[in-house]
Amino acid sequence: MRSRGVKVLAVVLAVVLTTGVVAGWALRRRRDHDTAERVAARYFAAWSNGDLDRMRGLAADPPADFDAQHRALTIGLAVTSIALDPRPVVRSGPDAAHAPFTVSRSLAGHGTWTFASELRLGRVEGRWRVRWTPATLYPGLKGGGQWTVGQVRVPAVTLSDRAGRPLANEGPLAPYLAGIASRLGDEEERIVPAVVLRDGGGPPQRVKLFGTVKGRRVRTTLDRRVQAAAEKALAAAPGRAAIVAVRPSSGEVAAVADGLGGLGAFGSGYPPGSTFKVVTAGALVAEGADAGTGADCPASTVTAQRTIRNDEGHALGRTTLRDAFAASCNTTFAQLAVERLGPAKLAASARRFGFGTRITPGTDAADGGFPAPRSGAELAEAAIGQGRVLASPLLMASVAAAVADGSWRSPRLLPPDLVREGGGAVPAPRPVPGTGALRAMMRAVVTGGTAAGAGLPDGTSGKTGTAEIASGPPHAWFIGFRDGLAFAVFVETGGSGPKVAAPLAARFLAALR
Repeated sequence: MRSRGVKVLAVVLAVVLTTGVVAGWALRRRRDHDTAERVAARYFAAWSNGDLDRMRGLAADPPADFDAQHRALTIGLAVTSIALDPRPVVRSGPDAAHAPFTVSRSLAGHGTWTFASELRLGRVEGRWRVRWTPATLYPGLKGGGQWTVGQVRVPAVTLSDRAGRPLANEGPLAPYLAGIASRLGDEEERIVPAVVLRDGGGPPQRVKLFGTVKGRRVRTTLDRRVQAAAEKALAAAPGRAAIVAVRPSSGEVAAVADGLGGLGAFGSGYPPGSTFKVVTAGALVAEGADAGTGADCPASTVTAQRTIRNDEGHALGRTTLRDAFAASCNTTFAQLAVERLGPAKLAASARRFGFGTRITPGTDAADGGFPAPRSGAELAEAAIGQGRVLASPLLMASVAAAVADGSWRSPRLLPPDLVREGGGAVPAPRPVPGTGALRAMMRAVVTGGTAAGAGLPDGTSGKTGTAEIASGPPHAWFIGFRDGLAFAVFVETGGSGPKVAAPLAARFLAALR
């Protein structure tokens, strides 16, 4: 009897062990087949069927209002159907990928609203999941958006690029084109339905206009090739970002790819961080310094009772202004601003580069802020683009353009006569002294400085910036110029200019080839 019981027990154990092995094998097999491509396909299928439970189950840590955000868009716009056109999944690393797609929504009584977006994916605890954010619903969306279809007034203006080719009134350009049309409005304005978004308590944005508005044709300064390259690069940004490109010889805006929402690339103000060292270096060369002028770059310094430190505590010791600029030595520029420049000379340089100048490119834009420093400590912070200094990506693109050309020109989206027709002004070009030395410094940033490992193509000059904010990761910046084009790349809370914004600039320039 005992022998028989042992045999039965052995059989039971064998079954249990075998079941466990099979279950473990099945789990591993399921995970092996749980690829980014399959997860994306399942998510798109569930989305097409309106299966929010399935969509939520495929997302990593979905927000509590996941369902509510989807329903707010559907109910607010009276969506009757949705069609998704996924593109192939693109791997951006061993644990990250994104799937571009086009979404078309039929709105009751108004037609179809179509735009491009992307689905972000990542490996979470060994399994691929959708990294959902509100921007999955609409690029740049922060969350909690209120969607409506309202009646809006638009002028009868057809906008084209600089070559006369029509511009699509959708995507990241939509708010800018709507702004241009509003400024050039006349007695022929029409009342048309539009998708209106109020995001995060901000002003309402006209996201999509319905109906064809015929009439006046206006050429903008936009270049569809450059715009496409900017939008392609922006799709790889790890968050809300913007890319603005300007022609240094004229101030014409060649592209604006805006994932910040609304007119964020033109109208928002952010601390420019170390990209503002172009302005500070400009003040120094205007006073007689050059790229080879001696300078000190300690790891930290105390100036005007304010302790200034370099990123990661790097130090060069006794060096040149060019090398301190290339290495982005905060200590160098803060100390020189306090001890050699003073607030008046730094403010004068800021004005030469467009800060405080009313910028009217053809739609709404912020002027950039350089408030007079109230103390030596504020002057030290201002010299490295911190404190109360604010700039938009548009303004910082014009700073890079000024170095490339030798004169600062007010950036514009329209010919000068149309800028004036819309109530704007086109200031005369403003000479910037010492730009030869500044070009040498910005070249050194790419050849051996903070942007040396970003993959930027030969002939690129620029300046990285990592702008600290009160809470959260720093903003990431890169401004530069190459082959007759200046640009600014900005990633909100991107963390690092050299590691995030500069590689994004490399993507932009590569897409232009």
